[in-house]
Amino acid sequence: MKYVERESGVTNPVGAPLAATAEVSGIQATPLQFEARASGRSPSAHKVSSNGRSEIARSLGGFQKASLFLAGSVALALSSPLQSSSNDLNHVDASIFDSKVRPFLDEYCVKCHGDEKQKGDRRFDTLAYPIADDDSLIDFQDVLDLLNLGEMPPEEEEQPSNAERQEVVNWLTGAVEHAYEAREEVAGETVLRRLSHREYFNTVRDLFQIDMSMFDPTETFPSERMYEHLDNEGETLVTSGYLLDQYIDAADKIVDKAIGLVEKPEPQTWRLTAPFLQQSELDKRHMIAHGQSHINIYEDPNSSLNFGSYGPLIQFEEGVPYNGYYEIKVLAEARNRKHRYEPSVVPNDPNEPMIMRIVPGHRRFGRLHLPQPYEPDLGTFELSDDGPQWYTVRSWLDEGFSPRFNYMNGAFNIRPVYAKTAKIVHKEIDHQIPEEDRKLEDKAFSIKYAKIPHIRIYEVQITGPLFDDWPSPSWRAVMGGEKFDPRKVRKILKQFADRAYRRPARKPEIDRLMAVVSSRVSKGRSPLDGLRAGLKAILISPAFLYLDEPVAPGGEGRLTDYALASRLSYFLWGTMPDQTLFDLARKKQLHKKSVLNEQILRMLADDRSDHFVSGFLDSWLTLRNIGEAPPDPKRFEVYYTEDLEKAMREETERFTRNALDQNEKLVRFLDADYSFVNEPLAELYGIDGVEGPEFRKVALNDPRRGGVLGQASILKITANGFDTSPVVRGVWLLENLLGTPPSPPPPDVEPLDPDIRGAKTIREQLTKHRDVATCYECHRKIDPLGFALENFDAIGQWRDEYEEGGVIDASGSLPNGSHFQDITGFRQALIEREGEFAMAVTRKMLAYALGRKIEFSDRPQINAILEALESEGTGFRDLVRHVALSDAFARP
Repeated sequence: MKYVERESGVTNPVGAPLAATAEVSGIQATPLQFEARASGRSPSAHKVSSNGRSEIARSLGGFQKASLFLAGSVALALSSPLQSSSNDLNHVDASIFDSKVRPFLDEYCVKCHGDEKQKGDRRFDTLAYPIADDDSLIDFQDVLDLLNLGEMPPEEEEQPSNAERQEVVNWLTGAVEHAYEAREEVAGETVLRRLSHREYFNTVRDLFQIDMSMFDPTETFPSERMYEHLDNEGETLVTSGYLLDQYIDAADKIVDKAIGLVEKPEPQTWRLTAPFLQQSELDKRHMIAHGQSHINIYEDPNSSLNFGSYGPLIQFEEGVPYNGYYEIKVLAEARNRKHRYEPSVVPNDPNEPMIMRIVPGHRRFGRLHLPQPYEPDLGTFELSDDGPQWYTVRSWLDEGFSPRFNYMNGAFNIRPVYAKTAKIVHKEIDHQIPEEDRKLEDKAFSIKYAKIPHIRIYEVQITGPLFDDWPSPSWRAVMGGEKFDPRKVRKILKQFADRAYRRPARKPEIDRLMAVVSSRVSKGRSPLDGLRAGLKAILISPAFLYLDEPVAPGGEGRLTDYALASRLSYFLWGTMPDQTLFDLARKKQLHKKSVLNEQILRMLADDRSDHFVSGFLDSWLTLRNIGEAPPDPKRFEVYYTEDLEKAMREETERFTRNALDQNEKLVRFLDADYSFVNEPLAELYGIDGVEGPEFRKVALNDPRRGGVLGQASILKITANGFDTSPVVRGVWLLENLLGTPPSPPPPDVEPLDPDIRGAKTIREQLTKHRDVATCYECHRKIDPLGFALENFDAIGQWRDEYEEGGVIDASGSLPNGSHFQDITGFRQALIEREGEFAMAVTRKMLAYALGRKIEFSDRPQINAILEALESEGTGFRDLVRHVALSDAFARP
């Protein structure tokens, strides 16, 4: 397949870069315009608006001009008709179309897809053979797919005999395969895809060897647009003037963080003691109760009102002065763990040890007693009941961050506890309490007298920064040595640009970077400042921000080995290639099938392939949406107290990781009789014998829980926060497991009111909804799938009845006539459509791997991958391997 890039009507050599010049002193960027020749579709260009910013000149010194690739997205251009000679048709009997296929269509299909009615916007009464163009080929493929799925004719219509159906399917299969082979593909636009925010983050981390646990240079980037839940689809990854501004700001922060510290700082120690302030609601009460002699932590950090759920160090709110490792020592104790109150009064479990966790906090994110966006676990401890003990951990802290403390299994909501316990204490020992204290309001009184469970912290010592090696890893990643030598600036820039550009940097590119350095130095700045400006220029270069995918000279249209290394690395690791891939690309060995296969297996065995697992699950099963629509805390408190959101995601990721490592058959995503759970998930599922927060593989003796459909992550994603919707779940199943998304609802159809979801009459309401003619065709496919999951509530717990009353009916029928009574029967019906499931997963994975939309012209490639799977094993790792070995993966 050839791709030609065009600018102003001038055809460039295949693979040649397209550039527009941006005046960096004011960023005047002129977007390139691309010709559109794609089946009547309009082009979608990456645009950079004229958005002047003098700050760029200041940040980059004398960097006056930057070449910016502002490439259009890649749509497949298919403007010419299919070319078929009479000799080409020898293996397809054209007469059968008129004698068999056309009469079959007229009898069984045209009633719904003809002149008067076009269900699903499909019309088959005008089909003619030979297949003349791509639109006709799409229609022929649709007919074949619908017949293979058993969805045409519909179950309630007259059905052909098996022999009739098979004869037509056989002929259509040959005709469609021939048409793909006969297609003459013309030049189209090349995808010049920028890094997604996820890929940018990972690349910066690996390029500079930076600890990113408290640093995200993409935090101010605009939200990524998605296509079919993919965050790396080239056509939707537009580049705006605002995003370019953020790239420039991010470059400043990244370089300053990586090589801002030249001299090794001496460690120092901070000793923090009473009085301790926490938050305004507590400070006065703590003064009354104990003179602010210690920090008190009462609540689970997931509590919605955050009353004493974080123990901040207000006297150290400016944080540490340097990035580095710090030793954190905490003198703490568990108080009143074995309390005397009923669970209805104080919900803490007296049988559990109190868990203290240390997390960072920064003033720029707001008050330190509230949740913040960066909370990596700096250390977790089970506290002793035997009085104050020292607990020590060595952890990384970014400049400006301060330690904070959580009570991980504290009360979910402590506020009602104060009134309840105060009432009990007043009743029992009021006569023993000084008169002035009896008048205290409930919170102060309870803190002083009620002996409610809490963590106390008496002293904190922080020592650092501590470095095992100096210079830092990020300094060495840039400099390649221990000291900065001004005479080696060009060499440093060249070595760094080679890695950042993911190919050898060209001499003119290095010359431009050196001009940036020279301009900076000529204005009186130091050579090191000049180098920093050059590094920042690299980070806003299109060679870094975009994945350039040129064709190898004499390579018969395949990617260069460097481009293939990048495609493979971003597919399997979500980041830049490592040195092994670079070395193979330099030797032009990577494109060889045996070498490529060896590297695929090596990379999948590496821990970095966890990024493939998480990234692909986000795109395929929409796992990134698990945090949306939080459940009602009153109805689903356990979701928060047991941190189930994190556990749900981890279960599905571990399950998929296991499928990859063990090369489990694809069908195991539907029928696996095992999963990976910790104690909170096991309790949610009703599984006995699992204790503790650690995940482990368990057998599922309950067939209702098999495969991903029984996993709480999927059931949570497909709920709306307070209940379930069969429509939402049905659409999700069609889109993500079967790859057959329904058409959007007509604009004149009233949507279902979400407030009635889960009511006793939901099935009747959807039945009435389907009575609308324009709704029936889609809802007959959607609703049965969604109802099959109705026994699972909004966080994946099993239920036999709705909360409002009414027995749940999970029975239904699929469009092909398969009937089921419950989730187990529904799962079996899906397993019988294993081929459709495998097609959907393959299509999604190929799109994820290529970073572009899958067009109908990719169908032969998908078929080839499926055929390879069928002949060589249907394992999940096999699928990943065949996608990366496919012809589509090796070409632009």
